[in-house]
Amino acid sequence: MINVLIVDDHALVRAGFHMILDAQDDMSVAGEAEDGEQALRRARELRPDVVLMDLHMPGADGITATAAITAELPGVRVLALSTFDLDEYVVDALRAGASGFLPKDISPEELVEGVRVVQRGESVVAPRLLTRLIGTFVRAPRPAPRPAALAELTDREREVLTLIARGQSNAEIAASLQVAASTVKNHVTSLFAKIRVRDRAQAVIAAYEAGLVTPGDA
Repeated sequence: MINVLIVDDHALVRAGFHMILDAQDDMSVAGEAEDGEQALRRARELRPDVVLMDLHMPGADGITATAAITAELPGVRVLALSTFDLDEYVVDALRAGASGFLPKDISPEELVEGVRVVQRGESVVAPRLLTRLIGTFVRAPRPAPRPAALAELTDREREVLTLIARGQSNAEIAASLQVAASTVKNHVTSLFAKIRVRDRAQAVIAAYEAGLVTPGDA
């Protein structure tokens, strides 16, 4: 079972999410919280698999709570939700440690699948937000390469990071490099530790910021 903590300052929203998730055979709502401070306390107490985190709440907001939860409880995944589609919220949430970002107007099916995806250790961003986010990178001046950010990586780890940033899964990377999937997994674990990122979403951001890849790379 995937245990979920629902965080939102509106009781009606929490009730709706609760009903959707509890109806799934593989999910259970472990608890609820109405602000960021309560979310951290409840996460410590319940140790959920996934936190469904609203970003805009009074007091400690969702981004602050996400950063605190992911730093203190690395086994807990956060799926950020917002009524706003602003690109900076997506980047801020991912930088804070969220494994995904979805708008609140998604369908129940998309919400459920998003929870499953982040619980598996993968990342999810709504397609319309991802498209705009990539567009932001395209329009922005290319950042100056920062070799120090990647200095600890081996040539093969740098190659794997490049393929991650181009959207390839571990299986696709293994096929591209003609190595075993287990070898790719080891490279991914090692490079994540070296560049100090939690998951693939943060790794993609790091690759762009370091100038390792640019939008439109084949």
